[in-house]
Amino acid sequence: MGKRYIWLEEPDNMKCKTTDKAAAFTLLEIMIIVAIIGLLAVLAMPTFVKSRKVSQGRRIVNDARVQDNAINQWALENGKKDGDTVAGNESAIATYLKVPWRSIDSLGNSFVIGTVGTNQFRVSDATKSALDGVGIDWGSY
Repeated sequence: MGKRYIWLEEPDNMKCKTTDKAAAFTLLEIMIIVAIIGLLAVLAMPTFVKSRKVSQGRRIVNDARVQDNAINQWALENGKKDGDTVAGNESAIATYLKVPWRSIDSLGNSFVIGTVGTNQFRVSDATKSALDGVGIDWGSY
């Protein structure tokens, strides 16, 4: 940075005085700004983590709902009744889906496949406990 000029007014004439001071932030000011940014990041982090978990939980519930509906369609069109086995028929059920059949959720836990009727497709207890406390309504899954 170059020199700054300060004009001094004196009664008889104007004089120019040079200074070597440059306009810049002090170390203390920069440290305060960094501390404020760090504090804001610490305050925001739990919200981001919770939002991610809520998003994961909603996706898992949606995947379970879609696959449960595919099982219902498969059972109706193939004359299955309550209590008939679902396991082993995943490839046939997958034809009723627009997406591939998912045997595991986004957390890496397996979905629980039961029999046609109640509890034919559920989210594992490991997934439910991993996402406990974030407000996910698991419904019948």
